[in-house]
Amino acid sequence: MARQAVCDAVETYLAANWDKAAIYGENTEGSTPENGTPFVVVQYPFVSSRQITVGAPGDNLWRDDGAFRVVIHVERGSGTKRGREWAEEIATLFRGRDIDGLRTWAPTAPVTDDRNPKATYYVLSFSVPYSHD
Repeated sequence: MARQAVCDAVETYLAANWDKAAIYGENTEGSTPENGTPFVVVQYPFVSSRQITVGAPGDNLWRDDGAFRVVIHVERGSGTKRGREWAEEIATLFRGRDIDGLRTWAPTAPVTDDRNPKATYYVLSFSVPYSHD
């Protein structure tokens, strides 16, 4: 589970720097928009922690290495251009940054979900690896 400081840093930074669609964090929206409006979801599927200092019991430094996932939902039948452009814009925002102690690395390329042919939305997702102390 990602630390709250990581979630706050990611979602605050994204909301402050990108405004082309609604952005939802974990468990913040109960259902998808009924009118087909595009939106973005941020998820935190992976994190592992390790101790990076030794010798100060109770005061050692721990590092979380993980990734957050950006899931872009665009209108079905509208092609992939908008989704891929948005993915590139958001990936650029997070590529090689230090955001309130959250260090981000090179995002993956966007992939499409294999359920896209049956979905209401066309979905692209990519992950951004990070570390946080």
